[in-house]
This record gives sequence, structure tokens and C-alpha cells, in this order.
Amino acid sequence: MKTLFIGYPKCSTCQKAYKALEELGIHAEYRNIKEENPTKEEIQSWIDQGVALSKLFNTSGMLYRELNLKEKRKTYSDQQLVELLATDGMLVKRPIVIQGNTIIVGKKEDEYARLEKD
Repeated sequence: MKTLFIGYPKCSTCQKAYKALEELGIHAEYRNIKEENPTKEEIQSWIDQGVALSKLFNTSGMLYRELNLKEKRKTYSDQQLVELLATDGMLVKRPIVIQGNTIIVGKKEDEYARLEKD
């Protein structure tokens, strides 16, 4: 089964997560979130499949702080937040691992172990 890894190559957490997948025998196609940020449709499909919108924000990122998103998240609608996430991949929490209907946001090696191996 095809596995997609959405991450940022310079992010040490993404590097460790990708290595963990490889060590588990799971080869994933790597997509650079800065060069190809998730679309509104992708983000909405993840939410529709059970990923909480709040879990998709990179709350420790510089851009998140610069845009004062902690406050904006209190007043924006879900649709506005999805549109905002789609404007810049650096706003999105990473890594994101997608295999079939399974979507894992963040470095969660225990969940990676449940994915299908190549």
C-alpha cells in the first residue's frame, strides 16, 4: 500500500519520523510541505476522516506566532481556518503520514508500527 510522508526536510522531527518509518520497513513517498503545501480539499478530507482541525496547526512555528494565530483561531470559522492552513505549509503540523484511510499527524512511532509494511 502506498504511503505518503508530508514533511519539511530541514525539520529534525520530520527527519527522525521518516527514519523511523524506514526502519519499520515502510517506504514512503516524501513530499516537501514548504514546496507543495496541502490544499484546502486535502485538509478538509483529513478533517472529514477524523483528524481534529486543532491538531493540524503547527503551534510552535514562527509563522504561527507572527500571524498571532492563537488569537485568530478563537474568532475564525472552521472554513476560514482551513483556508488559512492551505496558504502556507509552514502553518501545518508535521510530519503527516498517510496510508490508505490512516492519517497520522506528528511523530508517533507507536502508530507507525501499525501501518502496512512494503
